[in-house]
Amino acid sequence: MKIQKIVDSYRNDFNAILECEHCYSTQRLYSGYNDKHYHAKVLPAITCVKCGKNRAGDSPAIKNDDGFISVP
Repeated sequence: MKIQKIVDSYRNDFNAILECEHCYSTQRLYSGYNDKHYHAKVLPAITCVKCGKNRAGDSPAIKNDDGFISVP
């Protein structure tokens, strides 16, 4: 998922609209954090609710309802 639009921000916390690189659907992110780790590790691991793929195109077996999986 990639950030399409940042809706709201306060210091390093932000809410955003995410867009899937594969199916171009959008979903809302309510708890983002603006730092290097979050942009390099967490955002690429978020899976799309519609197609189930992450940024790399993988469909992880372990997902929750929001499309988030744990980051190693």
